[in-house]
Amino acid sequence: MELDDAYANGAYIEGASDYPPRWAASAEDFRNSLHERARLDLPYGDGTRHRFDLFLPEEPPKGVFVFVHGGYWLNFDKSSWSHLAVGALAKGWAVAMPSYDLCPDATIAEITQQVAQAVQAIAQEVDGPIALAGHSAGGHLVARMLDRSVLPDDIGARIRTVVPISPLSDLRPLLRTSMNQKFGMTAEEAAAESPVEMQDRHAAEVTVWVGGSERPAFLDQAIWLVEAWEADHVIAFDKHHFNVIEPLADPDSDLVALITG
Repeated sequence: MELDDAYANGAYIEGASDYPPRWAASAEDFRNSLHERARLDLPYGDGTRHRFDLFLPEEPPKGVFVFVHGGYWLNFDKSSWSHLAVGALAKGWAVAMPSYDLCPDATIAEITQQVAQAVQAIAQEVDGPIALAGHSAGGHLVARMLDRSVLPDDIGARIRTVVPISPLSDLRPLLRTSMNQKFGMTAEEAAAESPVEMQDRHAAEVTVWVGGSERPAFLDQAIWLVEAWEADHVIAFDKHHFNVIEPLADPDSDLVALITG
């Protein structure tokens, strides 16, 4: 399809195939290290993937940071990203990571509703402010959480910060990729699920974060959301689509400071 190459990431990242097993191994090691402070597979719905992991700091949490994984709504689950909780945990925040159904078993609109269910369940577990960040397709999903028709006002009012990392903010170009065979989106559905088209939003500070070495399509997707929402914009120098999330594991990083500050 016309835009397949534009939205291909791994083909342009050296050692791309090494990243997923490394993520999974680091995540498992981290979970094992937390012992009773890792509450795993908490349900937010009835499906087998409707589960989230909750990682707790040593002291009562200052709030909860929810990280939503990417993978083009087609790949991965919560188990590959646990180690990215290190930064926010060190700052005294609880960290939650949900899984969700994948396309074609669910539509992207259904996945949005599942993540909203997860955020509501997580909000019941931890008091205080909520920070949201998501990577790639996860960036789309956390942006969608600011839609007033997606989350109720009592939860939306608690969302302090949203950081879409290398997000997909306009889904209409994906209609011109072969991935849409699994997404099954029409033009109308793509527009309805595109954060750039969202008008009635919960109030929250939004910063769109993107790697400076990303594919041009992702640099475009980031700036489209910045312009549509008049959001802040950070271009992480020399980061590509796979390592742009690594600073989440560093308590001293600017990304963690933004999320927990």
